[in-house]
Amino acid sequence: MSASRIGKSNLLNKFLKILQTIASCSADAGGPSRSVSALAAAIAAPDCKVELITLDTGIPKSQLVLPSGHFVNTHLCPCRTSFQKRFHWSPDFSKTLNHLSHSSKPVLIHDNGVWLPTNHSATAVARRNSIPLIISPRGMLTQWSWNFRRFKKRVAWCLYQRRDLLSAQVLHATSKAEADDLRMLGFKQPIAIIPNGVRLPDDINKLEIKNWKSGVKIALFLSRIHPKKGLLDLVVAWDKIRPQGWKVVVGGGDELKHRAEVERGIQRCGLSEQFQFIGAVPDTQKWEVYHAADLFVLPTKSENFGIVIAEALASGLPVITTRATPWEELETHHCGWWIEAGWEPLVKALQEAVGLNDTERKEMGVRGRKLVENRYSWQVVAGKMRSVYEWIAGKGSKPSCIV
Repeated sequence: MSASRIGKSNLLNKFLKILQTIASCSADAGGPSRSVSALAAAIAAPDCKVELITLDTGIPKSQLVLPSGHFVNTHLCPCRTSFQKRFHWSPDFSKTLNHLSHSSKPVLIHDNGVWLPTNHSATAVARRNSIPLIISPRGMLTQWSWNFRRFKKRVAWCLYQRRDLLSAQVLHATSKAEADDLRMLGFKQPIAIIPNGVRLPDDINKLEIKNWKSGVKIALFLSRIHPKKGLLDLVVAWDKIRPQGWKVVVGGGDELKHRAEVERGIQRCGLSEQFQFIGAVPDTQKWEVYHAADLFVLPTKSENFGIVIAEALASGLPVITTRATPWEELETHHCGWWIEAGWEPLVKALQEAVGLNDTERKEMGVRGRKLVENRYSWQVVAGKMRSVYEWIAGKGSKPSCIV
């Protein structure tokens, strides 16, 4: 056999077709939309075709985070009525997924999220067509998430969600803490511990600084404005220290009308001049926002990964976040503060952070950037996920990320 035929045979032997599913690719839907889209683009290759199936709720494509590349296709399934949008349900989602499952049978289905009809549909199609299934809960099974709207989740758990998770050949966790949560729920199948990736800004020193800098130093919060993100703790902590020459910039879309609650807290504390809301930040502008800041703060109550933390580190910012995230490396790599949740630990961390000089904060930022380059680039993350896909398909050995 010629060398060219051997090479072609090896390519066919390793060829993968992956169906990735997620309810929403809206930029306002938070980290999972970005992570799933970026993963699809990073994995897609001549020997790995990716089909991404998601819902089309009628929002402009400019507000969607969609993967690009020659080897990834995105299928937007119509979901237009108010009832469908509210429950993330579309009959076209199941039809599309079922069709793709029969046209050149895929190696596996990789579903993202839990609780929603789209997740149940993905599991049903995998089960009905005997296709291996991997599920990424995306932080939706943490203790905090369980307690948020607990009654509805208990009902769903008993009706279908536990059974759906049990049917997965592999579960994907973005951290050991998330994997531990899955084990505590009784799931014994293999778990792949693979973090989310982050796109490294090409040259953070050339990005335009936003005009709201105004000569003061910026503590940046950039995430969904949601009760679990801990913004009210930040308001209380900032009220305790009131650092001179600093202000807090809050970026992110409002959820559950929480922004109004936060603004009332700011007014009660007399901090209106020290907090500035800039609204949802488009992906095309987020690196400018990171670069204009001096410190990143995410006092969250629950986070399976925290993509904004990785982005802040990639931008050279020291980070303050809580032990409700898996970011112990902030301490081990001396690039931030990893603290208990609540306003009291946040006061101490903020005092230390604003007390550093510019050189000290810059040195912390450099260490954080190197950490992301070495561990969280999409090239590294996609390689790990690809090895899991190959193992499930019987095309490779068990990867070290499997526990």
